Amino acid sequence: MDSETTLDQLKARVALFRDARNWKQFHNPKDLAASISIEANELLELFQWKTPEEVDALLRDARKREDVQDELADIVVYCLSAADQMGIDLSDAIAAKLKKNEEKYPVDKSFGNNKKYTEL
Repeated sequence: MDSETTLDQLKARVALFRDARNWKQFHNPKDLAASISIEANELLELFQWKTPEEVDALLRDARKREDVQDELADIVVYCLSAADQMGIDLSDAIAAKLKKNEEKYPVDKSFGNNKKYTEL
């Protein structure tokens, strides 16, 4: 798959994978949300207790980097499945959320600043 693949193409490929296995019956909003959280925690576990230097080394190790890549992919697959199941266009949702974030975090107040928008 090339880097020019769209979200809609990925969503369709994930749906084909799911449907070939008759898994749609298990894909409800609650279970998909739980799966996103579980996979996100599996990603987090790869970095647990590691210093920034250890994380850098982990990401340079091909096998461990592949583990990180797999967990990120699992998260996105479940997000695509959830969006499909809930009838949400992720491209539109991301664009709308970025617009909200631009309003909450104007560049002149947030540049180089890690404070939450309520503290700016």
